Amino acid sequence: MIFLTALPLFWIMISASRGGHWGAWMPSSISAFEGTCVSIPCRFDFPDELRPAVVHGVWYFNSPYPKNYPPVVFKSRTQVVHESFQGRSRLLGDLGLRNCTLLLSSLSPELGGKYYFRGDLGGYNQYTFSEHSVLDIINTPNIVLPPEVVAGTEVEVSCMVPDNCPELRPELSWLGHEGLGEPAVLGRLREDEGTWVQVSLLHFVPTREANGHRLGCQASFPNTTLQFEGYASLDVKYPPLIVEMNSSVEAIEGSHVSLLCGADSNPPPLLTWMRDGVVLREAVAESLFLELDEVTPQEDGVYACLAENAYGQDNRTVGLSVMYAPWKPTVNGTVVAVEGETVSISCSTQSNPDPILTIFKEKQILATVIYESELQLELPAVTPEDDGEYWCVAENQYGQRATAFNLSVEFAPVILLESHCAAARDTVQCLCVVKSNPEPSVAFELPSRNVTVNETEREFVYTERSGLVLTSILTLRGQAQAPPRVICTSHNLYGTKSLELPFQGSHRLMWAKIGPVGAVVAFAILIAIVCYITQTRRKKNVTESPSFSAGDTPPVLFSSDFRISGAPEKYESREVSALE
Repeated sequence: MIFLTALPLFWIMISASRGGHWGAWMPSSISAFEGTCVSIPCRFDFPDELRPAVVHGVWYFNSPYPKNYPPVVFKSRTQVVHESFQGRSRLLGDLGLRNCTLLLSSLSPELGGKYYFRGDLGGYNQYTFSEHSVLDIINTPNIVLPPEVVAGTEVEVSCMVPDNCPELRPELSWLGHEGLGEPAVLGRLREDEGTWVQVSLLHFVPTREANGHRLGCQASFPNTTLQFEGYASLDVKYPPLIVEMNSSVEAIEGSHVSLLCGADSNPPPLLTWMRDGVVLREAVAESLFLELDEVTPQEDGVYACLAENAYGQDNRTVGLSVMYAPWKPTVNGTVVAVEGETVSISCSTQSNPDPILTIFKEKQILATVIYESELQLELPAVTPEDDGEYWCVAENQYGQRATAFNLSVEFAPVILLESHCAAARDTVQCLCVVKSNPEPSVAFELPSRNVTVNETEREFVYTERSGLVLTSILTLRGQAQAPPRVICTSHNLYGTKSLELPFQGSHRLMWAKIGPVGAVVAFAILIAIVCYITQTRRKKNVTESPSFSAGDTPPVLFSSDFRISGAPEKYESREVSALE
C-alpha cells in the first residue's frame, strides 16, 4: 500500500538551509514518460552576507564543472543552450526566491541522465552544487506485485506511473483483469523526495489456474496519442496435485518398465518414488520416471509417488505385477564319475507358471517333466559314451532358459584299431591312437633296438589331443631292410594298455585322421632313430650307448625332414645323432 507523505523532506531541507550556507536540494532521481514533460523540483541557498542584486543560474547535463564544457540545459543570463535542449527547457522557479525548478518537455531517450544546477550571484560568487538529479525516461508503467502470491489468499497488485509533468496528467486502466477483480484508482501520491506518482490498485483472490496469467496496466494521456502499456505474469504459489500416473502395470520378467508420476505445483515439487518405505528415486521436477530395467519377480509390489513443496503435498500408488519366464536352471554342477558308476543329476528352476523341464545330450532327449520345477536324470552304469556336454532346458509361455553341464567319465586307456605303422621308401611312420580319461602317457618301444621314446621327447614324437582321443606319431627314417617291431604303451591311473602296431603297405605315405570329429592331422614332427654305431664310436668306448651286433637291423637316422600334404610347406631340415 502506498501512503501519502505527511511532511515532505523537501521542506525540511529548505528550513535547515536557512543557516546561510551554500546548499541545494533536488530529488536524486525522477522519471517521466517519453514524449511527455518533467518538472525537476529544485531549491538552493547561499550565505546571508551575500546580498546580490540579481541571482542567475545555469543547469548542466551530465557534468557539474564548466571547464568540462558540459551541455547547457538552461542559462538565465543569455538563454543560450545546447542544441539538444533548444525549445525543450525552461525555468519554472524564481531564482530570486532561491527556487531553481526546471521544466523539460518533449522528452526523448537521449535526455536521460544527470542534471546539475550552478548558482551565479555575480563576480566570484558562483557555486556548482554537488547535489544532482538523475532523469529516467521510461515507456512502460510499473506493476508492483507482492513478494508472494499464494493461491486462496487475497493479494493487492498496484500500477504506478510517474506524474511529474504539470502539462500532462496520466490516466490508468487495467488489462486482462477480467475474472480477477475490479480495480480501484488510489489517485496521485507524493513520494518521499517530492516527486509524484499515479497509483491504481487491484485486489483479488488468485487460484492455481491464475498462475502465469498476464496482467497489464495502461497509462494514457488525454488529448494526445501517447499511450503506454506494461505487463506482469502472476507467479501464484500452490501445493502439488498429482495429475499423471500409470494405472496398474503387468510386465514380463526381463522387460523394461517405466513408471511415471507427474504433478502440477508452484514451485516445482520434490517427487519421490518409494516401495515398502524405501526411497528409490527423487528429484525436484514436474514429472519423474522410475525406470526398472529387466524387472524380476522380486520387484513385484506396490509403488508410491509422493509430491511435496512448501505449500502442501499429494501422493498416489500404482501396482506392478511381474510375470516371468523360468529362471536359469540350476544343476548339481560338473559331475565326475568312473566308468560303471551310477550317476544322478538334478535340474531345478522357478517360474510362473511351472515350466516344462527337459534334459538332453546331442539333441537326444534323455528325460522330461511337464509343469514341475525339478527333474532327475539317472544313469545306472556310465560308459565313456556318456561323457560330454548336457543341457537342461526350462520353458513356459513367457520364455525359455537353459543351462549346460558336463559329465566327465574316467576310464582306463583303450588303444584304437586305427593305430598302425606304415612304410614308404626309407621312412617308417607309426601312429598310436588312444582313448582315455584322464589323459594318458604314451611311449613307443622298439624291442629289437632296446629303445623307448615317449611324447615328452618332442623332437621325436608329435602328440595331439582332441576330446578324449590322443594321437601320437613316431617317424623312423633310414635305409631299413625290414620294418622294426614297434609297441605302443598307454598308461593312466586306471590302467595300462599295450599294442604291437601292425604294418600296412610300404609304398604309400601314411595319413592319420585323429579325433572323433575327423580333424586332419596338420603336420608331424619326424623322428629318426639312429641305430648305426660306427667303428669310430666303438673305439671311443661310450659305455652308455647301446651296441648293435652284426645281425641287427641297419641303423637309421633321426630327422625332422618330413612333410604331410596340407601341412605348412617350410620346415627346417636337420639330422640328429644316434641315440646314446
